Parts: sequence; structure tokens; C-alpha cells
Amino acid sequence: MQQIERFLLQLRAENKSAHTLDNYQRDLLSFVAFYLTQNQSDAKGDTQSSKNGDNSDQAWSYQTLMAEPQSVDWTQVGVRLIKDYVMDCVKSGLGARTLSRHLSALRSLFGFLMAQGLVQTNPALLVKAPKVPKPLPKSVDVDQTRQLLEQPIDGWHAIRDQAIFELLYSAGLRVSELVALNLTPGLDGLAAGTVQVRGKGGKMRVAFVGTKANQAIQAWLSVRGQKLQPEQSEQAVFINQLGGRLSARSIRVQLDKRTLQAGLDTKMSPHRLRHACATHVLESSGDLRAVQELLGHANLSTTQIYTKLDMQHLAKVYDQTHPRARKNQTHNE
Repeated sequence: MQQIERFLLQLRAENKSAHTLDNYQRDLLSFVAFYLTQNQSDAKGDTQSSKNGDNSDQAWSYQTLMAEPQSVDWTQVGVRLIKDYVMDCVKSGLGARTLSRHLSALRSLFGFLMAQGLVQTNPALLVKAPKVPKPLPKSVDVDQTRQLLEQPIDGWHAIRDQAIFELLYSAGLRVSELVALNLTPGLDGLAAGTVQVRGKGGKMRVAFVGTKANQAIQAWLSVRGQKLQPEQSEQAVFINQLGGRLSARSIRVQLDKRTLQAGLDTKMSPHRLRHACATHVLESSGDLRAVQELLGHANLSTTQIYTKLDMQHLAKVYDQTHPRARKNQTHNE
């Protein structure tokens, strides 16, 4: 406990916030409570002192440790004990973000102890923190999406950007997939309403393209050659002013401009358009597996071995549910 107090004093000298100090103290005492409980259980097993229901064991907790500080032999704390602590926290329902903070506190403490020559290694560095789930972006409703996409189109920039935004939303593409999209084989299936993109891990997948997106792409292809020099043979579908492949950063900048043009009081991004595609199809169809196939989610690869949806079924779900697909052609026009 003395080492923890000295560690916290150093953090205070480094002008760490009171909030950080309180969290680190609580997190470290939580680990100490686990450490003492484990040692107590081991001693109990060795001596067989707990017979006939003897309940003399100390109930270690943050409160009891604050009232009765205990000594800890940090040289005896190894990777196995810290992993057991992590598992205990997970079983108790501790969130990934909070548990990551606990491990950060332990790593920092062991770093301090090593600097003081009190321990030789930092076992907490060998324990991985659980992944903190990334929250999905806030969805954009159909009306907002339509407002974004149905803006006046003037000039080759606007024609290109219209094709980009329609494709991001229609096919649910990642911006990296769109940037890497080539004329061949990417647009070989455009007449049939599909594009071929290279997804995560370099795997090729087929994505569906609705009528509005298809029309926007055709409009762009009709003017794309204006920005190419006679000697250029650029294969990228979407090119910049100089005839080179368009960057993801440029797409984000143009999307910001379109959002302002549409008067939308929200922050848009290519990923929000991808998420909107998934949300709108799911809301209409209720078919989560179809949506996951449409987006090419890699984390479903194991499941897909057993339950692979065929392209005909995916096309049917897409055409019947996506707001910019064929069933909405008459309504949108």
C-alpha cells in the first residue's frame, strides 16, 4: 500500500487531475483486494484451517483497505494473477473501457516500481486489454439522405461527387473500397446492377447498385474523360482534377461541402452513408443476415460457411428495401 501511495504522490506531482488520481487509487485497490483474497484462499487451502464452516476470512474491499491498509509483495504479482483478475472483472460485469483503465493503472504502477528498483519486470504489459467496442455512427433517416443526394448538379465536380455519394449509400461501400474501385473489373457488372470491390483483407466481393446510383455513375463516366490527358490510362473510376485517383480525404471534404449545401444540421461522413444503407435496408426488411452479406462484414465469415445466402436472394432483398433501388425509381423521378 505504501508503494501505491508513493505512486499517487508522483502522479500528483505530475499535475494529473484529481479525477485520474481517484480512478487510479480505486482501480489499484480493487486489484489489491483481489490479490489478498487469492493469497488468503491459497493459505486456506494449504493449512486446511477452515473447518466446520469457519467464516473468519476477511472480506477485502476498497472500503476495508482504506480503513486497514495492507502490504503487497509486488514481486509476487505475475502475468497469471493479472489475467485471473481480468477474468474476475469480466465475470463481475466490468465494461471493456473501465477494465482497460484498470490495466493502464497497473502498467503505470509497475513502471513506477521498476524505476524505483522494486521489481524487475512489468507483467501488466503482457496482458492485453479487451477491445473497446466502437459505437456505430448515428443513423441518418431516409429524408435526410434524400435531401443530401437530391441537390442541384452543376459542373463535372458535382457530377462526379453525385456518383460517389449515391454509390456509397446505394452499395454500402467503405470509402477505401470506393477509392480503390477500378473500371475493370469493378464496373464490369454495372449493367446488371453490381460492382466488384476489394474489401478488407484484399478479398473481392460483389456489391449491389441501385437505379439512382447506376444512373449517376453512367453520367460521371460520360464526362470522366474530360480530365484525362491523351497519354493517361488511369484505371480508377473516380479521378481528381489532374486525372489521378481520387483520395479518401478529398471525398470527405466534398461530402462536407454537400452537407452544407443541403442545409443538414448534422456531421456527415462516408461511413455514415454506409451505415445509413444498412439501417434503411434492415428497417425495411428485418433481414439482418442479408444486410451483413450486403456490407461484406468480415466478422461473419465463420457463420457464412454454414449459412451462405445466394445472390438471387440478396438481390431480391436489396431491390425491395433500399430507398434508392429499383422499386423507388418511379417515386423518386
